[in-house]
Amino acid sequence: MTLDEFLARAAELERDGLARIADAHDAAALDDARITLLGRKQGALTALMSALPTLPPEARRDAGAASNRVKGALEQALDARLAALRAAAAPSWRPLDPTMPARATWRGALHPVTLVIDEIAAIFRELGFTIALGPEAETEWYNFGALNFPPDHPAMELHDTLYLGDDTLLRTHTSPVQVRALQAIAPPVRILAPGTVYRRDFFDATHAPAFAQVEGMAVDEGISFADLKATLSEFARRFYGRTRRVRFGPSYFPFVEPGAQMDVEVDLGDGKGLRWVEILGCGLMHPRVLEAAGLDSERYTGWAFGMGPARIAMSRHGINDIRLLYDSDVRVLAQFAP
Repeated sequence: MTLDEFLARAAELERDGLARIADAHDAAALDDARITLLGRKQGALTALMSALPTLPPEARRDAGAASNRVKGALEQALDARLAALRAAAAPSWRPLDPTMPARATWRGALHPVTLVIDEIAAIFRELGFTIALGPEAETEWYNFGALNFPPDHPAMELHDTLYLGDDTLLRTHTSPVQVRALQAIAPPVRILAPGTVYRRDFFDATHAPAFAQVEGMAVDEGISFADLKATLSEFARRFYGRTRRVRFGPSYFPFVEPGAQMDVEVDLGDGKGLRWVEILGCGLMHPRVLEAAGLDSERYTGWAFGMGPARIAMSRHGINDIRLLYDSDVRVLAQFAP
């Protein structure tokens, strides 16, 4: 190979290499171009420089200088193209405008029903009650049999109760916790049992298939209906206000005898002022319930109550549709956040 041929091939390599570098559309294509042109083993420039020993001694200096010039031009082009590709891929930031309003900050809050449960629990703790919990998947005996439900009670039918198996169901109330607590703790016992319960109800303005419930129980020697009225009246006045009146009326539940409902004067926020609203059912525990838990019903007596904190939250905040509490609409729930 002569010097003129070497210089011609170097000029052609520079021209083609610069064109290929300019056409590289991303970093991967640019890296392929670098390897093809300047690779140490199979690069085009490496192949050209391997011909230097074949040139006459007096021509090697000019050929080497030409090779270095081509290498420098290609390396400079590669660096410039890489910088251009990176600049094109970088996001375009706008200058900060300190006069723009700040973005709203999301702050979590407890659900209105949870707030009601916590407030109820705090009041009963001060009255000597302990929180007790139980399984949501219960046996038929704990959910019905131990609570004096007759075998043909309508609540035990498939259209009312969600059965998981032959003898397993989703509890329809938190009352089974009462029996479990009496089996585990010797009287005197005062417990509050909050939790989720399940029923085959349509999801409408006043019903939900899954909802919260709070039940309470007190068992000891010599407990009477007067103790029940005094305790629940004190709770109602602490929860609704000292000036609110309460009243008790007869009602029926299989696990209490006698049974009652407690009404409280409540302002529902509809402009009609105070009115009587039922907030819970209660009564003296049926002797069969005490005996099912292994207690002597001649020695011990007790009372129990149950309430729906969702209904209480509705009456407190003037909500007329229970679905608003369970639809997870932040626009609604944020109104009741403290």
